[in-house]
Amino acid sequence: MSIIELLRLALSRLRTSRLRAALTMLGVIIGVASVVALVGVGQGTTANITSRLNALGTNLLTISPTGKGASDGTLTLDDSEAIAKVDGVAAVAPEVSTSQTVTRGTTSTDTTVVGTTAAYASVRAFDVWQGTFLTTPAVDLGLRVAVLGATTADNLGITAQDLGAEIRVGGIPYQVIGILQPKGGSGFQDPDDQVVVPVGSVQKYFVGGDSVRTIGVSTTDGASQDTVTADITALLRNRHELAPSDDDDFNVFNQTQLLAAATSIAGTLALLLGGIASISLVVGGIGIMNIMLVSVRERTREIGIRKAVGARGRDILAQFLVEALTLSLLGGLIGIAVGLLVSAGIGRLAGWGFTLSPTTIGVAVLFSLIVGVVFGVWPARQAARLDPITALRYE
Repeated sequence: MSIIELLRLALSRLRTSRLRAALTMLGVIIGVASVVALVGVGQGTTANITSRLNALGTNLLTISPTGKGASDGTLTLDDSEAIAKVDGVAAVAPEVSTSQTVTRGTTSTDTTVVGTTAAYASVRAFDVWQGTFLTTPAVDLGLRVAVLGATTADNLGITAQDLGAEIRVGGIPYQVIGILQPKGGSGFQDPDDQVVVPVGSVQKYFVGGDSVRTIGVSTTDGASQDTVTADITALLRNRHELAPSDDDDFNVFNQTQLLAAATSIAGTLALLLGGIASISLVVGGIGIMNIMLVSVRERTREIGIRKAVGARGRDILAQFLVEALTLSLLGGLIGIAVGLLVSAGIGRLAGWGFTLSPTTIGVAVLFSLIVGVVFGVWPARQAARLDPITALRYE
């Protein structure tokens, strides 16, 4: 028999028992939908993490104190000035951050206040939407001027027409000179929810001392981040008078390595979730095998008649195997559609959009066919091995 005829017979058989076929496909539908949805969510998460890290700048190094340096404040403005002279360094922005209540009139919001220099915008890849950013004279003089993140400006009701308005940061008056272009983000480290002011004013009014929390470094195009990292490490160890046996009192985070690590973790998580969800595919396959075994028993006389009129064992095998494959493939296609809808819905709610991977769909279809073959072979072999005389006598 041709494959077209086998498909026609399989579809005809499914139409005669629609409810049973639907219940049989349900396990495959759930399994495939789960795999597609979870893998889609994993890919969306990866894309979101990648875009957010790229928004911070792919040539970014972040230096922060560690160990005793975290409590002693070993990083200073002098360190940042020395780092700026290292080969391959394009710009350096020391940062001191604190949480403060910012008010304008009767409106207030709790946000992060970042004390930094004029290089902060280029180091952290920020663009100014309205007004201007901090200038070197303003930073050197410690002027009370502020640049608002997009979220903070919205929370305070400040628009482009309000440039020059006065706000109070922790009770201290500041003049708004600019609003940053939104980057997009949420949660604890929303890059749009911040107030940027000269580093000296934060040290003077809020944190005290002359140490800095972190130092952001952008490297020049073509510079090796590993080489720049090694040079900065050697420079800081020398400045901090660390012995060869002493551990570093700082960490240098490479943005490229962080991006690769985050992408790898997200990808591994997606595979793990997809593997867990694929267990339901096995359950669906067992359902197909059970229903096909029942079908063989119910159609024993039909098999006997077909063999009596000349059907070969391989014809019977092909017929039942195609039926199992049809059940599995139809369930897989429906499951793919459901999984894509779920993935799109989750992506929309989470804010990272919808990521469609043709590879995921192809793998889902392939797995559906494999399930049909693996769990359909045994019932099909059972049918093909039936003795025609015994089958004709079966009641």
